[in-house]
Amino acid sequence: MPSTRQAALRIGTRGSPLALAQADETRRRLLAAHPALAAAGIEIIAIKTTGDRIQDRTLSEAGGKGLFTKELEEALLDRRIDLAVHSMKDMPTWEPPGLVIGAMLPREDPRDALIANGAKRLLDLPRNAVVGTAALRREAQLRHLRPDLKVIPFRGNVETRLRKLAEGRADATLLALAGLKRLGLEARAAAIIGVDEILPAVAQGAIGLECRGNDAPTRSLIASIDDRDTSTCVRAERAMLAVLDGSCRTPIAGLAQFKGPSQIVMRGMVLKPDGSEAHEAAREGARGDAEALGRDLGEELKRRAGPGFFSPGH
Repeated sequence: MPSTRQAALRIGTRGSPLALAQADETRRRLLAAHPALAAAGIEIIAIKTTGDRIQDRTLSEAGGKGLFTKELEEALLDRRIDLAVHSMKDMPTWEPPGLVIGAMLPREDPRDALIANGAKRLLDLPRNAVVGTAALRREAQLRHLRPDLKVIPFRGNVETRLRKLAEGRADATLLALAGLKRLGLEARAAAIIGVDEILPAVAQGAIGLECRGNDAPTRSLIASIDDRDTSTCVRAERAMLAVLDGSCRTPIAGLAQFKGPSQIVMRGMVLKPDGSEAHEAAREGARGDAEALGRDLGEELKRRAGPGFFSPGH
């Protein structure tokens, strides 16, 4: 029954099934860490974002990153919510003044999954097969690996894309394995694509919790559920992205992972949107140097790509 009493914590999220699942996971983890919150309550508030409303064109055409975060961040700044739950791969490289990513949940598998009618591997797709995707990064890597493929825009949430595939609008699509697992749809994957074949988006599989920088009580609550390994790797990846000034208009991929308890290995890649040119580099170093590793990797990729690589129309 609705109550006029404000909940102890108001969590803002997009309204898609995946976003709501991620918000619910956040609530469960907070209640497990702070049982006293149960009495006052944690409210989940769905907020429609610009990215949810735009369905007739790709995200890169619609304006790049921030399309799935702007309205949530406005709600934070207006104090309508206390906490925003984001897929970190949707986050712009820089946060608005006054807001901070205060914690990240344990990262789910960052790899992409192939959903296909009949094929078990990317290499098994018939020549000139049609692949639907909304991600410029996936499109560029697909075109780089298989120039024969026809890549078409595929917008919508996970269920919508799966329905479009079932309707025969494409022969295959790629989706984040993390999203499929969180929705209980992992069995729909024909294959899990190795990172040596398709490198994931920066921060893919990671959930970030954003709050106001001066909101000490909320920052303290979420700090208790922060996954240190995830935060370290995602900070390294986003440091690389910041050097490259990455946006949805630029195909950039990157993944940092732990090799043992204290060493990080990281790979990054930049591509032309048509897949005709790709540059890749790697780094390895200590946990404490994660962000420096990311920045250094970004600088090397810029050098390898050369002047003008990131300019529109290049």
